[in-house]
Amino acid sequence: MHADLELLGARIRAARQARGMTLAELAAAADMSTSTLSRLESGKRQANLELLIPISRRLGIRLDDLVHPTAPDPRVRRDTEERSGMRITPLTPEDSPVQTFRVTYPPTAELPQLRMHDGYEWCYVLTGKLRLRVGEHDLELSPGEAAEFDTRTPHAMSAAGGDPATVLSIFNQSGERMHTRLGEAGAAPSAGKSATES
Repeated sequence: MHADLELLGARIRAARQARGMTLAELAAAADMSTSTLSRLESGKRQANLELLIPISRRLGIRLDDLVHPTAPDPRVRRDTEERSGMRITPLTPEDSPVQTFRVTYPPTAELPQLRMHDGYEWCYVLTGKLRLRVGEHDLELSPGEAAEFDTRTPHAMSAAGGDPATVLSIFNQSGERMHTRLGEAGAAPSAGKSATES
């Protein structure tokens, strides 16, 4: 509880200082004594709505900005999917501005069709060997190697050799959105089928 009071007090102090107000100025505006506000900011005074509502109003912030709810569970729990022989595990929340996936590509004799779309992609090889074709470059990446490229350049990925390749793939918001949208029914023939089908 003491730690919570200190955090609340620190938030009030930070908001007050950001607005260039002194303890006395905020206390007067919130109709309380300077000593009460000082004790509240230092975590030595129990906070209640009678004190917090006028403080938040005078600071021009929401009460929720001062009294933060318990932090949500930070773990990402999204299902692994099988698509065209690939195993795709999302590693970030659906609404994240950057989408990260763990993708296992099956061994294949032929490189998939080259595709292009708006966005940017970064990939890192965890296991196996990855064949990456980007424009005129036809590359083979080993574990520990990474690549970054503009997805408006024709590109494709597959496992190289006879073993699967597991890759960490990161897309910016535009790239992930385009991958997903282009995978819907009726998409253009050159479009990808999923957020990770490059």
